[in-house]
Amino acid sequence: MVHSTSAAADLPTPQAEFWAGCRAMFPLVVGATPFGILFGTLAVKSGLSIGATLAMSAFVFAGSAQFISLGLLAAGTPLLLILLTTLVVNLRHLLYSISLLPYVGRLPHAWRLAIGFWLTDESFAVAIGRYNQTDRSPYKHWYYLGAALFMYLNWQFWTAIGVWLGQQLPDATQWGLDFAMSVTFIGMVVPYVINLPMLVTVLAAGTTALLTHSLPHQLGLLVAALVGVVAGFTAEQFSHSRSRHQN
Repeated sequence: MVHSTSAAADLPTPQAEFWAGCRAMFPLVVGATPFGILFGTLAVKSGLSIGATLAMSAFVFAGSAQFISLGLLAAGTPLLLILLTTLVVNLRHLLYSISLLPYVGRLPHAWRLAIGFWLTDESFAVAIGRYNQTDRSPYKHWYYLGAALFMYLNWQFWTAIGVWLGQQLPDATQWGLDFAMSVTFIGMVVPYVINLPMLVTVLAAGTTALLTHSLPHQLGLLVAALVGVVAGFTAEQFSHSRSRHQN
């Protein structure tokens, strides 16, 4: 009884997990900041109203989908094609959800709705790292919440700043701020390249993304994701087979 009480006392509280998630998300929030400014600026320059720009960030909350939608809206693309394109671009979230399911599947419905809405590349990278840690904390979803909410509020704030800058400056889109997101994604991926299957996955997906960049509607991203999954799975099976033969 004494041991179980002591073990429970060592577990982090929900509040501690929440703030730890915020701290873990901070470097990625910094990386996403120029991207939020760029979106707000570009949206205004593209003819989107201020209300629509802020509403898109608040209710869509998906940087890549927002930028693609903006370009398609400016080109007069039919709504159905815009919806299908953004669906394809965000199919990678399906892979994220499958990875998170073993950890969040038993949470109450309200929690799963919140986690689903705030699922981004950054929140997934931070949350899955916490879930993969071996401690027995029952509040890791609070860690996820802290990280995801921090990113959400940051995105809303810098979108608003971008809207304001778009009205004050002649052309902030030429500042090269979009490069910050590429650096952010590299920073998210590199820490997970810890074994051969992960290295194969990254190289295969990255190479395919470059080779298929010219495909329409960002389909190259989907192709690259599928190639990365197949290559990583094959490399993992090869590694297991070689280990069995060595034993």
